[in-house]
Amino acid sequence: MNVAPAARRTPPVRVAVYAAEVTLSDGERFASLGGVVVRNRRLVLLWLRRQALRLARGHGLPPVAESVTPPTRDVLPVRFHGSDAPEELRRWATDGAHQDHAIRALEAGFPALFTVLDPAVGLSLTLAGWRGHPADR
Repeated sequence: MNVAPAARRTPPVRVAVYAAEVTLSDGERFASLGGVVVRNRRLVLLWLRRQALRLARGHGLPPVAESVTPPTRDVLPVRFHGSDAPEELRRWATDGAHQDHAIRALEAGFPALFTVLDPAVGLSLTLAGWRGHPADR
């Protein structure tokens, strides 16, 4: 009697996903300005850097037309009342030490967080990236 061996089931491959979001808060309430789910931590950091630079560049200026449409949506613009927040966003997005710290946090399984304050109106803007889906934060 010939009996075929039982087929081996391979376990499903778990693909790591990362999420990122930009939020605005007044200390009591918060609102999401937009977010994304991507396949790796480098893409999370790239998206967060892009959003930081767009928000800093858009401070009081009309939006700049871009020649390439990204595969993900950008966050809603924010009008800052001082220049400190846009400068801090720009510094975070372009400084190697800040980027190294963020990617190391993501590699270790911790969230990458950066918050700037606009004290003139009492608002804080947070860029966050983490491993998992948006509901996992």
